[in-house]
Amino acid sequence: MSDIKRLTEAAIKFREERGWSKFHTSKELAIAISVEASELLEAYLWKSEEEVRIEKIEEELADVLIFCFMLADRHGLDIPEIVLSKIERNGEKYPLSTSQGRINKP
Repeated sequence: MSDIKRLTEAAIKFREERGWSKFHTSKELAIAISVEASELLEAYLWKSEEEVRIEKIEEELADVLIFCFMLADRHGLDIPEIVLSKIERNGEKYPLSTSQGRINKP
């Protein structure tokens, strides 16, 4: 069993034990991802990179990932497959010849 599958199953088991699945519609999961990503961003607000608490980053990043795994599971999406596919499309969109070492899009 893959690590992602194991993590997804653990998150779903946690949710099911609490009877929360009725609240986890696609819309609500997408909103939760955005909210948790904002909390991750808030950890950096008005701080230098050195001032950010790694524990806060771990906590908020875990929340983002948990909701991402649940949303993917709800739609039967294979996370490694969709991530690799997106990386491939990004490679076509941003070839090395026009993108390497550049911050702005060609």
